[in-house]
Amino acid sequence: MQPLIDHARRFGQRPEEFAPHAAGQSPAVLFVTCSDSRVVPALITGARPGQLFELRTAGGIVPPYGPGSPTGEAATVEYAVEDVVVCGHSHCGAVGALVRGEDLSAVPAVRDWLAHAAPDGAPGRPDDPAVTDAVHGHVLTQLLRLRSYPCVGRKLADGSLRLHGWYYEVHTGAVLEYRPESDAFEAL
Repeated sequence: MQPLIDHARRFGQRPEEFAPHAAGQSPAVLFVTCSDSRVVPALITGARPGQLFELRTAGGIVPPYGPGSPTGEAATVEYAVEDVVVCGHSHCGAVGALVRGEDLSAVPAVRDWLAHAAPDGAPGRPDDPAVTDAVHGHVLTQLLRLRSYPCVGRKLADGSLRLHGWYYEVHTGAVLEYRPESDAFEAL
């Protein structure tokens, strides 16, 4: 913890660099990803403060839209302005747990949250530590889920919003994007 504290102390000694951010933010991209510490949206994209709006959840899950029962995730999705990136990642513990059918009874909140991942779990190869195929499918499921949000549906219909599916390899740093024309994840 001490190295993090030391950095935070140094970080706060450049007020002139951060003063312009007090006027507000206007990010064009909502980046939806896992809360895994190896996935750092600003590092992956090179974004600076104010350029990305982030939604990070265990497994990068977008829960089903439920009118009358607002969630923090739904409130964040309403801020989507021009582009939404759903970024899954290799070696995802949440998707891996689903693929392997792990017993999550000791972590009931995790178990119940992961039930939102997909109606039938995450099909994939249990012997693949990167759970690549399963994460690819998971990303596509979350994109489909986003389409069910009324605010997203309206913006997609009028052409003011675009959805993107990405896959980040934590072991190489490579980023792949889903391409509907080839129905595959390919290099950006």
